[in-house]
Amino acid sequence: MLGSHYAPRTPLRREAASVNEGEALLAFGGRLADGAERAVATLNLSPTGDLVEAAANLFSALRALDASGARVDHAAADVSDGAQTRAYIEQARARWGAIDFLFCNAGISGAITPITEYPEDVFDAVWSVNVRGVFLALKHGLPALRDGASVLINASVVAVTADPGICAYATSKHALLGLMRVAAKEVAWRNIRVNVIAPGPIANSFQDDIERRLSGVVGRDATQMLDGMIPLGRHAQPREIAETVLFLASPRSSFSTGSVFMVDGGMHV
Repeated sequence: MLGSHYAPRTPLRREAASVNEGEALLAFGGRLADGAERAVATLNLSPTGDLVEAAANLFSALRALDASGARVDHAAADVSDGAQTRAYIEQARARWGAIDFLFCNAGISGAITPITEYPEDVFDAVWSVNVRGVFLALKHGLPALRDGASVLINASVVAVTADPGICAYATSKHALLGLMRVAAKEVAWRNIRVNVIAPGPIANSFQDDIERRLSGVVGRDATQMLDGMIPLGRHAQPREIAETVLFLASPRSSFSTGSVFMVDGGMHV
């Protein structure tokens, strides 16, 4: 159960949503080399930026970020392990001081099978990464945040919907809404904002794997099927998710907390 956390200290060079130069951003997610995570990094890192990456196998992404001029460090971590979580947070804080943005982004999808046939070990593994991993990031990360910081938890459109065959994934994403709301109330006195982003299908390898398996279950092209369920008629591009992440990392979202931000092309409607 491996995931990753990355933390740039960077001026974000965007007019629409930017954070201040020198702010430290700590995030975790298993596939920085692909998808929204990579888009966030490439949108934001300047030649004066720093990046901490706690991941199992992200050397290609790290090389690309090095080439962009960012200063990069990394550490492998099992996000379901409290000691390892505490260690990478302490590493980031020791290098850059208090954290300004915590992005909880690690997750696995599990199996696609009915509840009555769902493997118990797979169910436990999904919850260990998707829920326990975020809980541990909050437990050890909140004390490391600067007052006025922002926390963003990456859930899914499935956090507010459900489909047959995905009991572990759906329930884990629903659980994140409760965790977010508790955290939002607990740290509001420090002016720390805690929100959830709920993307729909994204054009990346994580979603490709889900749709490949789903196609075998439903007996048709799952990508076309899902596009038909989205009013805007397509998957999101990683950059579109990244722009929402940037807004929630920035002072532009200073009065938003305890909220679920849908970035799903209307799929939940």
